[in-house]
Amino acid sequence: MTPATQKMAKPDPGPAAYASDVEAIVAGRHGNPFVVLGMQGGDGAPVAVNTFTPQATDIEVIDTKTGEVAARLVRIHPEGFFSGYIGDRTERFAYKLRLTSGADSWVIDDPYSFPGILGELDEYLLGEGKHRDQYEKLGAHPMALAGVEGVAFSVWAPNAQRVSVVGDFNAWDGRRHPMRKRIGVGVWELFVPALESGITYKYEVIGAHGERLPLKADPVSFYQEQAPATASIVHGLPKQEWNDSNWIESRKDRQSLSAPMSIYELHLGSWRTGGNAEVLDYNAIADQLIPYVQEMGFTHVEMMPVTEHPFAGSWGYQPIGLFAPTSRFGSPEDFAKLVDRLHQADIGVIMDWVPAHFPSDAHGLVRFDGTALYEHEDPRLGYHNDWNTLIYNFGRNEVLNFLVANALFWVDRYHIDCLRVDAVASMIYLDYSRKEGEWVPNRHGGRENLEAVAFLREANTLLYERHPGIQTIAEESTSWPQVSRPVDMGGLGFGYKWNMGWMHDTLQYMQTDPIHRQYHHDQMTFGLVYAFSENFVLPISHDEVVHGKGSMLGKMPGDRWQKFANLRAYYGFMWTHPGKKLLFMGQEFGQEREWNHDQSLDWHLLDDPMHGGLKSLVRDLNHLYRDEPALHELDCDPAGFEWIDTSDAESSVFVYLRKGKDGARPVVVVCNMTPVVRSDYQIGVPVGGKWRELLNTDSEIYGGSNAGNGGYLNALDEGCHGRPASLRLTLPPLGTVILAPDD
Repeated sequence: MTPATQKMAKPDPGPAAYASDVEAIVAGRHGNPFVVLGMQGGDGAPVAVNTFTPQATDIEVIDTKTGEVAARLVRIHPEGFFSGYIGDRTERFAYKLRLTSGADSWVIDDPYSFPGILGELDEYLLGEGKHRDQYEKLGAHPMALAGVEGVAFSVWAPNAQRVSVVGDFNAWDGRRHPMRKRIGVGVWELFVPALESGITYKYEVIGAHGERLPLKADPVSFYQEQAPATASIVHGLPKQEWNDSNWIESRKDRQSLSAPMSIYELHLGSWRTGGNAEVLDYNAIADQLIPYVQEMGFTHVEMMPVTEHPFAGSWGYQPIGLFAPTSRFGSPEDFAKLVDRLHQADIGVIMDWVPAHFPSDAHGLVRFDGTALYEHEDPRLGYHNDWNTLIYNFGRNEVLNFLVANALFWVDRYHIDCLRVDAVASMIYLDYSRKEGEWVPNRHGGRENLEAVAFLREANTLLYERHPGIQTIAEESTSWPQVSRPVDMGGLGFGYKWNMGWMHDTLQYMQTDPIHRQYHHDQMTFGLVYAFSENFVLPISHDEVVHGKGSMLGKMPGDRWQKFANLRAYYGFMWTHPGKKLLFMGQEFGQEREWNHDQSLDWHLLDDPMHGGLKSLVRDLNHLYRDEPALHELDCDPAGFEWIDTSDAESSVFVYLRKGKDGARPVVVVCNMTPVVRSDYQIGVPVGGKWRELLNTDSEIYGGSNAGNGGYLNALDEGCHGRPASLRLTLPPLGTVILAPDD
């Protein structure tokens, strides 16, 4: 090779840098910069220093120990490559570089003078796909290395020919900070001294075939720019002084199958806005959300995805930054504080988590190193036609590890209590929303995605092992068995499953004109056939009030009064039905229009007594559900429910019994789903004596007609419906009545 440096004193040690290496560095094509840049030689060989520093006109090497100039480097390439031997030295030493440009001069630490970031154990665990805390190493971490403050960058891109970190600090020039590749695991790393939190950065990647890819955001970024900007922000792991130890210690009991769980699902950006319609930040949301949830009696809030996402219209379900809470509402610490404050108010936090797919935005995970790295190469396995998104390759150890570590990250670093896993059905079926010939069978010829199943089982197992007391919840819409059963029993390992069948059947019934409901009686009763086959959550979620479906109030038939009465009766049925409860924001007070993520809820509707009455009903249902053990202790146990009478289809009346554990008083529920007052209606009850009407959805305080039973009734010794005693009731029109023995 042709020497690319000045002539040295005899004997000639050869060039300090070879022309081919210099050209590759200057062209941004060198895949192993540490063999060229920094200090070279030593151990008896002549010591040289090479640096590519285009912003300098002159560079001196400073001996850190003595503070003296050890050598002046020569600019051997007009683009800014400097090189030179350090006199006659043959042993390496600690050094800095003094840069000069015009009248300015400054001293820097050479990024290529620092050791690697990953340890041997990190390499081993990453290679095995078992580094559950990989976020402690990957990403951008402000730290001190060899006593120098800076930022350590690490990113997985095994097939890339070269990866550089770029940002304002190097004029987004990918030639200036190429990274070291850890060959065994495909991770590229570099410590850049003097950088601090708050700077923006991306990765410049030369792909597997030599192509320069669009700049990539960091897959393990902890903070990202607000859309439409797409850069990652150096931040490091969130720093929060937690004050929720009482909640964490009691979480296992608060979220057990026998505990009341009433979930308020919300979209942070549109729940409420400021006075000028501005989006509230995490702190302002906490100020207003916490007292509201406490007043309403919900036990948990469920946040639609808070992971960073470029397109607001995806509502967060197409995330780019799986490790970054969205910056739309503040910093990672602001989000952590929101969770902390909710816990201090005894409110659990559920986060929607999206491991099923990711968007095809060029700055994201798509073909991250020029190959199908996170996704499948074959679109029959790796592309979602419905959402124009890409499916994770769950069969790749590193991808599985990335996702499992992400789940653990949110529970560990942000104290999330439950992960509600989105679109599980799309993960576990290879033919999900695909026609014949558009999917590839598994190795047994079946339609089950065996790798996705294994991933879900592993994620659930590790979450419950590491964080006893948390829960995972599956949004799974098929009859896949044992979704909410332990892995060692053959299940998927979730704690709960959304009961989509119950939701579809009962809403279809409620949308039917009451005069025809007698012919659809089974839509309200069929759910009890399988109610205890899983640990169910009854979901009235955002999915029911979008895409032309209207609002919950809008679904109800009849005139305005009947719409409200129908919805009140339905909520009474829902809150007394076995299963935990979930209600999307706005439906608690009868939002009239369909949900729009760009607009605040219509809180002014609460000035209308009908809307205010509905809100009061949901509040009282929540408190009753929490106060009465019979309504929650055996939500997931067949011992907690009995039909008293399902035979009166002609009247559209349902009568059932809820029971708790030993010592809990029973609760009887009667639903009249027609706009007809039914007087002297006899039902069987399990015990005699005095009974109390705990709640009547037709009460005037809720906007009803106030038909009812005056608060108290005496049971008759006359048996009915196979019960030893009975009550004669006035059933309100389109109403649900909840009764219990008077203690």
